[in-house]
Amino acid sequence: MPYGGNWQSGIAPSASTPYIFIFTGSSGSQHGYEDGWDNPNVFSYTGEGQIGDMQFTKGNLALRDHKRNGKRVFLFEQHKKGYVKFVSEVEVIDVDYFETYDRSSEPRIGIKFFFQRKGISVPYRLALISPAVDRFESNALYHPSETQKERFVNTRVGQGAYRKRIIHRWEYKCAVTGFDNLQVLVASHIVPWAQADDRQKLDVHNGILLSPAYDALFDRNLITFENSGRIILSNAIEKEAFLKIGITGIERIKNLSAYNHHYLDSHRSRFLSNE
Repeated sequence: MPYGGNWQSGIAPSASTPYIFIFTGSSGSQHGYEDGWDNPNVFSYTGEGQIGDMQFTKGNLALRDHKRNGKRVFLFEQHKKGYVKFVSEVEVIDVDYFETYDRSSEPRIGIKFFFQRKGISVPYRLALISPAVDRFESNALYHPSETQKERFVNTRVGQGAYRKRIIHRWEYKCAVTGFDNLQVLVASHIVPWAQADDRQKLDVHNGILLSPAYDALFDRNLITFENSGRIILSNAIEKEAFLKIGITGIERIKNLSAYNHHYLDSHRSRFLSNE
């Protein structure tokens, strides 16, 4: 490419200009790379490295520090063989770790970047939703030991990036009520973590952002939702009891996508089995 760099590597810092080019496409999914617009203005992007844990070196380091180093980032999408299409200039707003697999199907820790469109400010404050991961603000490179990797899995620190994707997907508020305190809201799996396969555990469409009362009832299959978004209340709890916690039975989720429907079908099946 005329600016220097190799687009096939995914992250291509220019050798001659203060630019970094990043590339996304469906072919990366086979190596654990899942990128996409979590909402119209926030793009989540998987770091580079196909074998072993991802590290803050080379392109990953350049992306993490691009604002500090005065570099601009341009996002391109694979269009057809040999061609890419410019999507947007973006800037990093956050980064976190997630559990994934490398090219050899071995488990590893991946890096997930969160970008916003240049010139757009999202209602998002890092300190509110990532207290467990402060390495992004440090200049030190992070190389997790085997013990640390085990702790990541056992404590689900690796779900940090997933939670953030859910927060962005539901645009920083409860899907049902619109309540918007991110310290309180819960990123809930529709198909529970224990029952989900590896893909479902990380699929943003298998998540829903809920206020605590709705999350507790949803997790216990005491409420569910139609694909239209209309809430369904369990007969196991009296209507008066629902009313005491502010649930009327007329609530509705307004922005479900077709991708959510498959997961909600499964949740309704579990809900009906409890009736």
